[in-house]
Order: sequence, then C-alpha cells, then structure tokens
Amino acid sequence: MVPFRVISKKVVWSSPWYSIRQDELIDSGGNTFVYNVVEKPDTVWILPVTTRHQVVLIRHFRHTVNRWCWEIPAGNQIQGMTLRESAEIELKEEVGGIAQHLECIGEFYAACGMSSENNHLYLATEVTLDIPDPEPAEVIEIHPLPIVDVITMARENQFQSGPSALAIFLCEQRLKKLI
Repeated sequence: MVPFRVISKKVVWSSPWYSIRQDELIDSGGNTFVYNVVEKPDTVWILPVTTRHQVVLIRHFRHTVNRWCWEIPAGNQIQGMTLRESAEIELKEEVGGIAQHLECIGEFYAACGMSSENNHLYLATEVTLDIPDPEPAEVIEIHPLPIVDVITMARENQFQSGPSALAIFLCEQRLKKLI
C-alpha cells in the first residue's frame, strides 16, 4: 500500500541532464506537503577490465565537490538507445575502451530518497583501450590498475563515488576469477 496520494506534479526547473519536480502529496491523515524529486534518465556504470586483467579506473575532476574522484566510467542512457548501447558508447567516450564481452550485473538506486535515477551496472571484459573522446566538462585521467589493487582501494574507502565502490563489490567474485 502506498502511504501517500499524489495531488499534483510540476517540473520547476530543468536542464539537459536532469530536472527538479515538485510533487504535492497527501498522507493518510489528510496532511499535505511538497516533496522534491530529481528526475534523471537511467544511468549506465561500466566496470572495464582489460585484456591484461587490469581494471580501468578514472580520476574525474568533479566541479560539484571541487575535487578529483576515483570512479568507473558512467553516463546517462542515451535517448533512443538501449542501456547496452549507451554503456558501449560511454566506455568508448570516457576511456577509449571497446569490450569483447559486456555483462549486465544488475541495477540499483544511488539516491532513492531524492532521485528517480535507476543505475545499471555492466562488467566489460577483454577491453582494449584507444583514444577517449570525453565531453567538454569531463576532465578525466585514465588509470589501468591491477584487480587486487582496485579491490583494496574499495575496501579502504578510497572511492569518492559510492556507485563505483558498489560496482567493485558487486563484481568482486567475477574479478577474482580473472586474476
């Protein structure tokens, strides 16, 4: 049973990447309130492993937090494309990667208290690297690292990106089989 009834919804701000929607809700006691929702397209996260059995991490400068963050490649699902096609494009764009195998691991919400964004994780194996083609706001360094080191980094809380750390933990057993 849903504990709230939606009275109205309206988008109060939008950009090409996301929008803010205000929902007016009423609870079972008749109380009304406003709930803000960040509407965002589904996102693909790609954990790339090269033919040399290295995980390709990126150091991404994030303006929102004014720091360099360890991450895995990710991006919004591209309109008109499947999640898989979007994952292939993001892998190529951010690290110049082409995967021989792309396995969908699962999905998760990273901020379900405020955002509708559904995240889809892919494990890309036998990845070859070429020249990346990042977007203008993407300032990225590419770091292929040994699988064991990447798992250690996640365990030692060195990832500033929660979804990237989660991806490593969700793929840990698969990664260990590649060593």
